Amino acid sequence: MREKERRLPLLLPNFFLASGLQLIEIAMLVLFACFLVAPPAPALQPGRHVRTLNVEGVPRTYRLYISPKLDRSRPAPLVLALHGAGMTSAMMESFCGLSKTADSQGFLVAYPEGSRTGGVLSWNAGGLRGPLARGKPDDVRFLAAVIEDIESCWKVDPARIYATGMSNGGMMCYRLANELSHRIAAIAPVAGTLCLTKVHPARPVPLLHLHGTADNIVPYEQPQRSSASRFVAFQSAPQSVRTWAQASGCKADPEVTKLQEIEGGRIYTYRAENGVEVILYQIEGAGHVWPGQPFPLRLIRSEMRINANSLIWEFFKRHPMPQAKE
Repeated sequence: MREKERRLPLLLPNFFLASGLQLIEIAMLVLFACFLVAPPAPALQPGRHVRTLNVEGVPRTYRLYISPKLDRSRPAPLVLALHGAGMTSAMMESFCGLSKTADSQGFLVAYPEGSRTGGVLSWNAGGLRGPLARGKPDDVRFLAAVIEDIESCWKVDPARIYATGMSNGGMMCYRLANELSHRIAAIAPVAGTLCLTKVHPARPVPLLHLHGTADNIVPYEQPQRSSASRFVAFQSAPQSVRTWAQASGCKADPEVTKLQEIEGGRIYTYRAENGVEVILYQIEGAGHVWPGQPFPLRLIRSEMRINANSLIWEFFKRHPMPQAKE
């Protein structure tokens, strides 16, 4: 017993010395790990920004408009606005006027830019034919990266992320909702129809589709009449909406009401028991335009009888992600 008592004082200093060294090592490892973690992206200021992302080894850009009226401390809705084929993100911002709507209604709006094929920017919305079908990028992946990048520099409401688009951009809305339904709360394509052969969103995504009956580029009916059908296969507007309604669990027969502002116009509303709405605005006599916005240089007759931005935003407000409903 005395031998053990004599050895104990000698062991205690060694024990505390070893423990102290271990604590120092742990502290150094924690400090080193802090240097390895990338610092958070700096918060952006209100205004217009052009940002570049590396997606699949290729630089991709988008424009972001942050209204000076937004409260940085509160999560903001986000709207992706996708341009048509042959347009740019800057053209889309001017064309649709959504930045002004963002000022009055309080949301972020992003204008992503498609990839260049034959000198023309476009979206891989499905249905491509011939050489166009080869080597196209994964635009769903790019748009998901855009959402994540915006979330890194501004507080975004994850239950209120939406997408709208013109023509080929509207077609891309369908594909985005089909493959990214866990992130996109609702979509609103304008003059752009469904290009996918199979529709199977993981959850029903509400849809508002606006389309003119005099559209010669993406025809309301008989898409084969368009020269664009040589390069991409797409459905008519009514068929696109019926296909989406069926995939969303809506009743087969829509409610049909008159579009009061436009003689001959109709609204077709498909409803599901879970509250999902799939709606088609048949805009009698309108061409390939964004309703409510004057067409640049008056090259095409504008459609000013209804305002797409008001209709789209009211629809989006009604349809956050289901778990956000009270």
